[in-house]
Amino acid sequence: MRIVVGMSGASGAAYGVALLNALRQRPEVETYLTVSRAAEKTLFQETGLLLKDVKALADHWRPLEDVGADIASGSFLTEAMVVAPCSVNTMSSIAYGTASNLLVRAADVTLKERRRLVLMVRETPLHLGHLRTMAALSEMGAIIAPPMPDFYNRPKTADDIVQQGARRILDLIGLPAEDTKRWHGMRGPDQGD
Repeated sequence: MRIVVGMSGASGAAYGVALLNALRQRPEVETYLTVSRAAEKTLFQETGLLLKDVKALADHWRPLEDVGADIASGSFLTEAMVVAPCSVNTMSSIAYGTASNLLVRAADVTLKERRRLVLMVRETPLHLGHLRTMAALSEMGAIIAPPMPDFYNRPKTADDIVQQGARRILDLIGLPAEDTKRWHGMRGPDQGD
């Protein structure tokens, strides 16, 4: 099973790293990674990791400039693509088909082939243009999945929030993790486990 992971320059590089680490634990999954220049800078600023550290988490690395790479073709079969994190700039480029780099081209191919495309859009607040772009992408088949913390699980650290966010993305691409914390409804003290 091939999964393409793109990382763009929005804040939240830890989500992409957590997703790659989670996918590494799945022997049936083969990952293809491409990272924007802005993502490289954000990655180092937020995590202290270098591009080489993240490249080592993926099975295959494809440079951003290589618009002729395998992941840029619909004939190269993949299960899904995730952009984590996804900047508004990258989201807009995907929505309007300006495939000027491999990350955007691979996402465009994912949409045209009707495969799962999950965008972890990291921006707030959102203006009307952002919202309309998200709506357009949703109409095209993309899944817009901003990393919203689920506080009902009572996370204790920022890493708890990031890990749970990565697990939710695994759900969305059809690879649910056993350790995902799930909502089981409201339970009072007299309702048992």
